[in-house]
Amino acid sequence: MKTRLLICLLALTTFGAKAQTERTEKLAYGDMDKWMVREIKESFVIGGNMRYLYEITDQKDTLKNNTPYKNTKSPWATSSVLATVSGVTKGSVTVFPEKRGKGFAARLETKIEKVKVLGVININVLASGTIFLGEMVEPITDTKNPQSKLVTGVAFTKKPKALQFDYKVITGGASVKVNGVGSGTDAKRNDMAEVHIILQKRWEDKNGNVYAKRIGTGWERFSKTQNAWQNSHRITVNYGDISGQSYFQSYMGLRTGADSYYTRNSKGKMVPIIEQGWGTESDGVTHLIVQFSSSNGGAYVGNTNSRLWVDNVELVY
Repeated sequence: MKTRLLICLLALTTFGAKAQTERTEKLAYGDMDKWMVREIKESFVIGGNMRYLYEITDQKDTLKNNTPYKNTKSPWATSSVLATVSGVTKGSVTVFPEKRGKGFAARLETKIEKVKVLGVININVLASGTIFLGEMVEPITDTKNPQSKLVTGVAFTKKPKALQFDYKVITGGASVKVNGVGSGTDAKRNDMAEVHIILQKRWEDKNGNVYAKRIGTGWERFSKTQNAWQNSHRITVNYGDISGQSYFQSYMGLRTGADSYYTRNSKGKMVPIIEQGWGTESDGVTHLIVQFSSSNGGAYVGNTNSRLWVDNVELVY
């Protein structure tokens, strides 16, 4: 009896020690409380409206005069962009600050942007609301290869056990693909919000090509609406080759070809990040990718009712 009691006490002591050693680390500006406003004056031929874009950073002055934004203080970029296509300037707004308690949360919306010239709709483009660690390369000058406009990921060397955040979501409607004239085509799938975290070990060859090993992966898609805040939600980071695990899905796989993320190499050129293979938990980490999106279908695919709210983004160790 005394032996059993001793074993139980040791087990409780060990559990308590583990609980006490766990810690969380908020990503910079991950509380979503600091935002900057941008003024974009659209071209006269499409109405000349003033659009307001929002960035996650603590710059207090409004950014005016259609100035392209480069996030130097905050690691967060958004899918809200300044576009200048064939001399026509337009702002696209898919990410908004929303009051929550004494601070703010980020609201991500899937929307269709319409460009009208002389009363005629020339092009419709669906954009999902997205925030991510990295940089949006502005101004956007075309709709080709959207990933090539994103510097994806930031320098990072740690190994968290999970990504933690608060969220609520409206999702699950039928997706359409909209990138051209008209209301789009049926994507034959239902929309889902999507969140993922990826740890990579990157290197560059003498020709400026960038390669990576996938060290850690955490991924979740949300197919059901949650109208109430879900606090301290966690996505586990799984290390090494996860392709044979029961939870693995094809979208969690290595990113190559048309699916590749992009970065700016040492020569200043935007190049794809070629994930050559799976690393191990003992491998070093050089970069962290974190992305939240209101839709998951890829470029120009989603449902315009989709919304994802995000707050208090942290890493768990």
